[in-house]
Amino acid sequence: MKNLRNFCIIAHIDHGKSTLADRLLQWTDTVSERDSRDQVLDDMELERERGITIKSHAIQMNFPHNGQEYVLNLIDTPGHVDFSYEVSRAIAACEGALLVVDATQGIQAQTISNLYLAIEHNLTIIPILNKIDMDAAMIDEVKDQIVDLLGCDHDEILAVSAKTGLGIDQVLEAIISRIPCPTGNIDAPLQALIFDSLFNPFRGVIAYFRIFNGSIKKGDHVKFVATGMDYHADEVGILRLKQEVRDTVYAGDVGYIISGIKNSKEVQVGDTITHVDNPCTSIIEGFLGVKPMVFAGIYPTDADDYEVLRDSLEKLRLNDASLSFEPEASAALGFGFRCGFLGLLHMEIVQERLDREFDMDVITTVPNVSYKVYTTKGEIINVYNPSGLPEPNYINKIEEPTITANIITKSEYIGPIMTLCVGKRGMLKNQVYLTTDRIELTVELPLGEIVFDFYDRLKSISKGYASFDYYPSGWQTADLVKLDILLNGEIVDALSALITRNNAYDFGRRFCEKLKEFIPRQQYDVAIQAAIGAKVIARETVKALRKDVTAKCYGGDITRKRKLLEKQKKGKKRMRQIGNVEVPQKAFLAVLKLDS
Repeated sequence: MKNLRNFCIIAHIDHGKSTLADRLLQWTDTVSERDSRDQVLDDMELERERGITIKSHAIQMNFPHNGQEYVLNLIDTPGHVDFSYEVSRAIAACEGALLVVDATQGIQAQTISNLYLAIEHNLTIIPILNKIDMDAAMIDEVKDQIVDLLGCDHDEILAVSAKTGLGIDQVLEAIISRIPCPTGNIDAPLQALIFDSLFNPFRGVIAYFRIFNGSIKKGDHVKFVATGMDYHADEVGILRLKQEVRDTVYAGDVGYIISGIKNSKEVQVGDTITHVDNPCTSIIEGFLGVKPMVFAGIYPTDADDYEVLRDSLEKLRLNDASLSFEPEASAALGFGFRCGFLGLLHMEIVQERLDREFDMDVITTVPNVSYKVYTTKGEIINVYNPSGLPEPNYINKIEEPTITANIITKSEYIGPIMTLCVGKRGMLKNQVYLTTDRIELTVELPLGEIVFDFYDRLKSISKGYASFDYYPSGWQTADLVKLDILLNGEIVDALSALITRNNAYDFGRRFCEKLKEFIPRQQYDVAIQAAIGAKVIARETVKALRKDVTAKCYGGDITRKRKLLEKQKKGKKRMRQIGNVEVPQKAFLAVLKLDS
């Protein structure tokens, strides 16, 4: 174990984590030249398309140093705030972390957030300044920022270029010399933490674990503590570029277990694995549960695919533990699931993965957050869906979740950013100048206000320089109303939204205008209305496709034309009574594209 090192790479999005991981794998000859490519650990097609890391990826490397062979277990982590749960899981399985900072951009919000996560778990931090070969690199300035943040010496900061490979040897030496070896007892009862899993259609659930005490070998009778289920280990091994079979995996190692589990509910991320005959006395502590921030309904386009969608979501949750879901029904869309996500990007990725990996065609409803409703009877109801809101005369008060946001930006953009935050009902708590032209703002905001377009607008008004990170901070009383959307006088519950009373009129008007673009024209006029209770506050009309029934009249008395037009009018009236308006998927996501 003294020659073993477990570490992860943490950073803000696009600071060069995956590129640094590529260079480490090449330097240690873990990846052959033939298999080498950019983002070698990002094996999901979606990750390569978007150039972002979505999943944590574990891999083992061997590195000879000073006449000894060292084993390095690396976990590459995502950088986007929506995937911070992946980072927390990787950190729980490590003793050290490489903190990567872009020399052209400096410290940003997610850098600080991930650093605090690592410090809470007492990880050894190795600060790395990346992209020093760039013309815009501010080496001395960013080094000062890192010193202020970590309280380390300038000499401890490694200056590298992951793209060219400059300084990678120093990184490997620092990993061996600075990060402590795992502590644990090989002879103690088995105690292993499950930090990830995936589903293989031929072999069942494959669980990835980090052993803290004891060892596990092929054929062992093991128990998963949280579920209470026991299995025989059909195969155990370590994680290299591909899974490598081993007879025994020891304390301190990161590996995998295949035990023929077919039901995805039987494996939970954060669970402890132990032996049935000689169990450990305690489970592994310090693993946090996930708190969904955004909720949306996911429904199959074909009602017969409901059970297939359930299986797909359960298999996807194995590989993405931050996804939560429960069944729900909608009058407009039938049976589906109310899903909890960590953010809008997370929601988008889940929808895309359902389509690509499971071939599921789904409809996603308008995203919203959860609210606490205090009734006149003294009850507290958690409302995740506008349709679950009680009648107004039964409501005493409604509380909405709030977040504390950290925004780091150049000082020249502070005015527009403050205007944006105030427009979103934000309250400035603190502002700190990190350098003469970089400032950190701490703002308290309602979570419902940042769900839709806050991040996009923040990026556009700061020309991409502002970075954003947030964490939940509590609840506050809000004056909210339920805004219903009606098509031909019928409420479409999937389009309903909970919104502040002051913003309801403007939001309803813009939503109706947007829906008018997406709803196809019928043989009759389609009325799109926004209403609060019985009061209609906005209306748009999709004009009818009209057949010219008077074309065959060439002259004669006007009463001939009038007779045909009256006949057509009666037909359209009858058609409106029995006709259905089809709402395309684009209309459900129109709310996200509203121009502010």
